[in-house]
Amino acid sequence: QVQLVESGGGLVQAGGSLRLSCAASGSIFGINPMGWYRQGPGKQRELVAVITDGGRTNYADSVKGRFTISRDNAKNTVYLQMNSLKPEDTAVYYCNLRILIRNYWGQGTQVTVSS
Repeated sequence: QVQLVESGGGLVQAGGSLRLSCAASGSIFGINPMGWYRQGPGKQRELVAVITDGGRTNYADSVKGRFTISRDNAKNTVYLQMNSLKPEDTAVYYCNLRILIRNYWGQGTQVTVSS
């Protein structure tokens, strides 16, 4: 059993910043890839950023230079620092943990960016 608990979402004005956190607990063995996805209104879920077990990162083109993903392996926690937020970043943000071939998801946290 694996649980992912996200926090840090909210309402922010365009140009502002937010920091999301996702703490993983349960039957986690070793260090595994983690990431953030988002689903905007009327849109499909899309990748935002991922960080591998080795610490390599990858970002969607739409957030490069504005968002930074990081992790604290000792705490099984992944973070997403979001700067220069835009109204189009409005979405429910989901944390993802991949263990072998299984994907685990958090419950989602709402991020709303007002213009």
